Amino acid sequence: MTDSGASSGGPLVTGSEIARLAGVTRAAVSNWRRRYDDFPAPAGGAANSPLYALAEVQEWLDRQRKGQGVSPEVELWQAMRAAYGDQMVAGLAEVAAALAGAGESELPSDVAGHVRGLVRTEAPVDLVNGLTDRFMDSARRAGSDQVTPERVVRAVRHFAPELPADGTVFDPACGIGALLLSVASGVGMRCCGQEVDADSARFAQLRADLLGRSGVRILAGDSLRADEWPGLKADLVVCDPPVGVTEWGRDELLLDARWELGTPSKAEGELAWLQHAYAHTEPGGRVLMVMPASAAYRKAGRRIRAELVRRGIVRQVIALPPGTATSHALPVHLWCLQRPGSAANADAHHTVRMVDLTGNSPDGSLEPRPDQVADVPLIELLDDTVDLTPGSHLRSRDRDYLGEYVALRKELEGHLRRLAALLPELEAGGGPGSLDGATTGVADLARAGLVTYDGPEPVSASEQLDTDFLRGFLRSSMNTRRSTSASGTYRLDSRGSRIPRMSIGEQRRYGSAFLALSAFEEGMREVDTLSRQLAEVARDGLATGALAPRE
Repeated sequence: MTDSGASSGGPLVTGSEIARLAGVTRAAVSNWRRRYDDFPAPAGGAANSPLYALAEVQEWLDRQRKGQGVSPEVELWQAMRAAYGDQMVAGLAEVAAALAGAGESELPSDVAGHVRGLVRTEAPVDLVNGLTDRFMDSARRAGSDQVTPERVVRAVRHFAPELPADGTVFDPACGIGALLLSVASGVGMRCCGQEVDADSARFAQLRADLLGRSGVRILAGDSLRADEWPGLKADLVVCDPPVGVTEWGRDELLLDARWELGTPSKAEGELAWLQHAYAHTEPGGRVLMVMPASAAYRKAGRRIRAELVRRGIVRQVIALPPGTATSHALPVHLWCLQRPGSAANADAHHTVRMVDLTGNSPDGSLEPRPDQVADVPLIELLDDTVDLTPGSHLRSRDRDYLGEYVALRKELEGHLRRLAALLPELEAGGGPGSLDGATTGVADLARAGLVTYDGPEPVSASEQLDTDFLRGFLRSSMNTRRSTSASGTYRLDSRGSRIPRMSIGEQRRYGSAFLALSAFEEGMREVDTLSRQLAEVARDGLATGALAPRE
């Protein structure tokens, strides 16, 4: 609870805290404020986020018996949980469709009955907003990354630029629309979204319709593989992309025109989303992208980061407080980009503003203090690592060494746990080496049209050959020796390489193990970078006296 002093000296509470106290949704509390003249008047806060005296709220709830028993909103939620289980987004979409006038034929009878009862006293828009709040609160408590957390939405709204009343906002991974509809709050704005999960896209569109947002259109589909908005150029693109996804479509998209800053590696899916967002900006348009902290320094993304800096595209990087993301306690970053070219931003930019809020509370102020901001010259960023971590560029005397050390250590521990889980379960083989039995030359497979080449990497062109199986055996020591010259130089040359003959089922079994090993190797490279960064923070902290060995 908010413990600011009211005029009576007692604690103050928000509308969300009143909802939790009474066991109802925030929409129900908003409804009480409108319907009941004796509801307590605000005792503090702002017009759009009022605070109430806790004692007055408790007295009012006792009079109205609002805190007694189970509220109708909770009964509806419980009925939906029983009917839909883990498919709550599909349930939300069905309820929203019924509220929008599409009928109740698709709703389970118990859920339909609760909806009919509630719409007698609540407006459909209040009911759908209340269900959205409850769903997001449930995801937050579960530590799920299924929806963009409220704290992340708040941060993006805070750092978003002022937009024209008829501006266009785009979110290519919009989920249930929480971020898109919050940032583009102007009624006249055009809002475009795309979401790979069809139920989430449907619910986001229906909710926008119930809100009366006629300028909102949200389409279903995979934005990277099947962009439903190919010609769209927006004033602002916001995005909280999937994190840590390696199968984002790189093999199919190698020649895609969106990679104007460089082709992302499989491990850098976030940089693919970043460039997709940037491709949808008009001259002078902005991008606000939620990024994992590791994207600022990972070796695989160095060239793309260098292009962002060299071309003056990245304008600001903000390290948000730990706890901003509900699925983990590690910091997340906001990358703020702007496409050059308009008269409004024709002047060259020679610095990147670094903002480090990692020492702040996740619910505290987002306005940085002077010691939390540094305008870093581009030339200083264009070194061997192109590290865009804000904390790395703030003055040493202002650095939170302990906070950095603790956060980096937690991130390293998380990486190590994930690495252990990546290792495939292996057992003793039942015979001679796989390449000692019947084998087939890769050159023969290529001549037969069963193998094509993705750059230097071979790719299966047949349903009878698994790509991961093929690449895994090509990287084995026996085939590697065939690709190594007498001087010790390795150059992938699969013409003389051979792979064993196996059924497609066996190929996939081996291919799965090889794929896991590749992911393990990529993870080890990230651990190496993170370990060096952690050791540097610890060493500098000890040397400056900011850290000390524990007795």
